Amino acid sequence: MSFPNVRQEMALLSQKNEPIGNANLEKWEFIASGGFGHVYKARHKAWGFGVAIKLIRNPAGCPSSQPSHSSLVRHHDETLREEADHMDKASCEFVLRVYGMYRGIPPTGGGLMEQGIVMELMERGSIQTLQMKLQSAPPRPLAVRLAHHVALGMNFLHTREIMHHDLKPSNVLLTEDLNAKLADFGLSRVSTSVLNVNGKTTEMIGGSYKYMPPEAFETSYKPVRAFDRYSYGILLWSIFSGKEPYPGKDYNLVALKIPQGNRPCCDQINNAQELEEVIELMKRCWDKNPDERPTFRECLELTEKLLFEHKRELPDAVCGILKTLEPPTSDEQQNTSVAFSFKSATPVSKSNSHDTVDHSQFTAQQNSGGFPTKRLTAEEKAKFVKDNFLVLVEEVSEVTAIVEELGEMVHREVRSAIEAEKMSQKQMRLLYSRILSPAGRKVKAAFYDALAKHHPSLVEKLGG
Repeated sequence: MSFPNVRQEMALLSQKNEPIGNANLEKWEFIASGGFGHVYKARHKAWGFGVAIKLIRNPAGCPSSQPSHSSLVRHHDETLREEADHMDKASCEFVLRVYGMYRGIPPTGGGLMEQGIVMELMERGSIQTLQMKLQSAPPRPLAVRLAHHVALGMNFLHTREIMHHDLKPSNVLLTEDLNAKLADFGLSRVSTSVLNVNGKTTEMIGGSYKYMPPEAFETSYKPVRAFDRYSYGILLWSIFSGKEPYPGKDYNLVALKIPQGNRPCCDQINNAQELEEVIELMKRCWDKNPDERPTFRECLELTEKLLFEHKRELPDAVCGILKTLEPPTSDEQQNTSVAFSFKSATPVSKSNSHDTVDHSQFTAQQNSGGFPTKRLTAEEKAKFVKDNFLVLVEEVSEVTAIVEELGEMVHREVRSAIEAEKMSQKQMRLLYSRILSPAGRKVKAAFYDALAKHHPSLVEKLGG
């Protein structure tokens, strides 16, 4: 039984080593840019889902005719491959997944051959994106979960002998239900170096200077794990305050003040007196002495404890933020008000505005569990699945049974991945992100029917 699995794994590894070209990709769209280059999203034709493509830019202002150009390009290509290798080696739930390398001429570019990394698409953006949209810190349960997920990802990296070197809000990406994944293993960080471009000397500062430890401002510094631990402390401050550290301060001023002991002001965190443990952890992480900074395994002890304490409030907090990020359209608002009227008291018939109940709205049927459910249209079932996906991820336990009910609607690869997972929450996240989220109402309605069969009480609780 094990031999076919080994052959499958070897085949997958072989495929991952093959470059992904333009023939595989369609519907390119620009997402963002940074010091490394540009990020686009596209749809992989064969896979049937969206991917992110990070393309490294040529050194600015350095024409291909310059003698230094080829060596710089080779350096950047090596950096790109190094990040892809690190991401592949660090593959886990809290690290962005890499699918392979891109090589081709992007339809949005200047007609030049380029290389890049093809990665998991995270359309929610990053913690920085979330902060910009909220203009404040996220609710405490969500902030705690983000802190915990980052600690989990960083602990995993360090156990694999990998350092991040660029931990900051824009490099912590968010899944559809606002779980965190680490990205950008220093691709935007070029080692402190001096480039001679058109006769001018340009210093490229590694990493984001506001998240760099005091020792990193020394020219002879070589990064170690304590670098990431310091960055995590500043990141914690940013998550719980919703702010950028040292706003408006340039590199020279930060480089002067940080070694002198300046740190973000904890008084800027709302209800800081209620976060004594978190603030103490921040201060330990950003200690001037690298040896005094706690390991990520130690950080996990606190974040796991806090997450357990906020577990009951977490679904409502996340649901509230998602509604804030995606305000409903006028049609959705109308549907929401109708749904609420269904859940409350007795609806009024159009023909009689007194006490007559319109039973056509509540045609009951008995499911396998004996619970009455409303006879919903396929569109209403699909909306139920979309509106309640956070609760479904947390509470659906019969995932494999539901997958069996869906049959060929679940691709073989996704089915295998779900069966390989032991935890139902991870199984449900895979099913939702890979099948339900991109699917149309037919698949969502079929999932609803299977859910009503295997989890009738949950469907009833959610008003289905």
